[in-house]
Amino acid sequence: MNFFQQQGYETLNPGWPGDAPSVAECRANPQAIANRGVTEIADSFANTIASLSVPPILIGHSFGGLIVQVLLGRGIAAAGIAIDPAPMKGVWQLPFSALKASFPVLGNPSNFRKSVSLSFNQFRYGFANAVPEEEAKELYNRWTIPAPGRPLFQAATASFAGSETKVNTANRTRGPLLITGGEDDHIAPPVLGRASLKKYNSSVITEFKLFDARGHSLIIDHGWKEVADYAYVWLNRQGF
Repeated sequence: MNFFQQQGYETLNPGWPGDAPSVAECRANPQAIANRGVTEIADSFANTIASLSVPPILIGHSFGGLIVQVLLGRGIAAAGIAIDPAPMKGVWQLPFSALKASFPVLGNPSNFRKSVSLSFNQFRYGFANAVPEEEAKELYNRWTIPAPGRPLFQAATASFAGSETKVNTANRTRGPLLITGGEDDHIAPPVLGRASLKKYNSSVITEFKLFDARGHSLIIDHGWKEVADYAYVWLNRQGF
């Protein structure tokens, strides 16, 4: 947010429904965010957007990247950047690394209605595999919070059930979209982002950017500015 403010943008970072103001408060009350699904989360952001005077540029990571695409497809945003996004409905690829990274949640069906916290080893594999172990520990201790299991189940079963992760990729009036992938991302490998790219109508700007040697922690680890710089330059190319 500070980076984009320095470039002259106004920024806003509303939380998911059930989020607490701080990491410590989120960890102390994990059930507040439990059982929240993709549509509820997207609708919460849509309500925030409705209060703004102009359509915003949306930037989201992981499931936030999927939600960016859902909202952009609704036609309520000026542009979107989906950083290593979770797969939308219709993306059927399931790389082994993504299955392994998701197993701590998907391996227990009761997690559908619960919030789940990862162990350090689980976080290391799914998020911080492309950074040194000491940095991975620092990121884990500083940033990790419980998250609802429901969205992961919704994405995992979307090929044969449900529509919560469906994106209106045929909308020709939407704003431009950038999808990114981290070369070494275990939980959202680049094949998923590229598959999403192919779902879109080619008459509207939709681009894919691969970040070499980056994992899923690319927005919070030491290389975050590479992603922010690229996003800023890309937005300028689109006239924003």
